[in-house]
Amino acid sequence: MADAGKITEKIWSFFRFVILVGISFIIIYPVIYMISCAFREKNDMNNPAVIWIPENFTLDVIRDTVKAMDFGNALKNTIILNVGCSLVQVFSCAVTGYGFARFNFRGKKFLFRIVIMMILVPPQVISLPLYTQFMNFGIKGLFTVNLIDNMLTMYLPALTGNGIRSGLMILIFRQFFRGLPKELEDAACIDGCGVLRTFISVIVPNSIPAFLTVFLFSFVWYWNDHYMSTVFFTNTKTVALVLKNIDNELKTFFNSATVEISTREQIVWKEAGCLVSIAPVLLMYIFLQKHFTEGIEHSGIVM
Repeated sequence: MADAGKITEKIWSFFRFVILVGISFIIIYPVIYMISCAFREKNDMNNPAVIWIPENFTLDVIRDTVKAMDFGNALKNTIILNVGCSLVQVFSCAVTGYGFARFNFRGKKFLFRIVIMMILVPPQVISLPLYTQFMNFGIKGLFTVNLIDNMLTMYLPALTGNGIRSGLMILIFRQFFRGLPKELEDAACIDGCGVLRTFISVIVPNSIPAFLTVFLFSFVWYWNDHYMSTVFFTNTKTVALVLKNIDNELKTFFNSATVEISTREQIVWKEAGCLVSIAPVLLMYIFLQKHFTEGIEHSGIVM
């Protein structure tokens, strides 16, 4: 029986290894292909001998794509929008999650069901009411202002806990705070701390992994967002928007609206655009991976 158990364990270990390698390949394959295409000339796309390693290695495609996307300006706008909205959203969702985790009040279960609905309802459902609201933002009869193409259209929902995927972030904070010992707050209360001071001085320092996790989630979702940005922005360019419209950007760059580049040859510029767009997020994730994983584990959310 012992030998049979060892054989079963070895077989399972082998299959587990194969499954993990297969899943890893499926996930990493697009990144490898993206890197391979971004550093090759467009003629290599028509060469059947070139599969992974470029025959003509070049950085010109990256340079052309960065210029065509006006990447510097788009990156500046995206950082201002993303970092600001993410910080504001982390604060609002943390306060909301703490309230659901530690306080009992009338309508708590009903309100938390609404939070869950925020996770389920797609942004397309509320985009038209939001557009109408921000186009005539203010108090009817007193003053109204048009906020379309203004970053406040993204900041205000984030400040009120209604930003992109805020429902999930509130849930993560709620689960994390529920796992913290209640004795921490009791000790702070004995020392004379109020609710706000307890939250800032005791809860927040013990919840750094959760804050980093939610910040990463928020940053990535704002970084990748192009739907809500398309709805609210007309002149403000973000990385996601210029990547979405990269075909038109390339035609403008080549000074011809009818420039003829085969669909297969366009892949090198599109993959280069994807590579430069995700590079900042990948670098940030590499440095914060440990804290991100720790925050997910402590929150009890199964990924």
